[in-house]
Amino acid sequence: MSEQVPQVMLHGEDLRMKALDVIAFTRSHDQWPRQLEERLDTSAPARLWAIGNLAVLAERKVGLFCSVRCPGDAILRAYDAAREFRDAGETVISGFHSPVEKECLRILLRGKQPTIICLARAMEKLRLPAAWRPALEEGRLLVLSPFEKRPRRPTTESSHQRNELVAALSDEALIIHAEPGGSVERISELIERRSIPSRKWE
Repeated sequence: MSEQVPQVMLHGEDLRMKALDVIAFTRSHDQWPRQLEERLDTSAPARLWAIGNLAVLAERKVGLFCSVRCPGDAILRAYDAAREFRDAGETVISGFHSPVEKECLRILLRGKQPTIICLARAMEKLRLPAAWRPALEEGRLLVLSPFEKRPRRPTTESSHQRNELVAALSDEALIIHAEPGGSVERISELIERRSIPSRKWE
């Protein structure tokens, strides 16, 4: 089951805006990712909100994780990995929130492969960067959120829920750097517990 919900705005430096439809879909939807229940059990979301091409969910996905603090050599390897994924046409899923993840997204959006961005905030009153527009219009970008109205900004807990969603949707996880005691280290434990294939570049 899916339904259209209030639109979000796409905006850029020229201040011109374009409305985009948000789709809410549930476990009864044909394109609902079944591995969510298998990997998250009772903490799996009952509904997701999406902008873009839901068909991208059927692709094999590499989950990308990197802590906010990251050593220089790991940063360079992350950018090399993003270019390799882009050139190989692999689908990457991430929160794209830390500085390294954001730069990886910029690299990926230059390609033609599918990309999935998972948000740690609600879709309501969301403004998407205009740089995402070409990928959205070409059907190779999907923006997901497990939140409808709150929170309006990422929180520690919503970021963890977002990371859980990314991990659960991934066929393989690439952990660029996990700061000891940080959120990426925390999510790496779920990845190991659920036997999700993973690589650590450290």
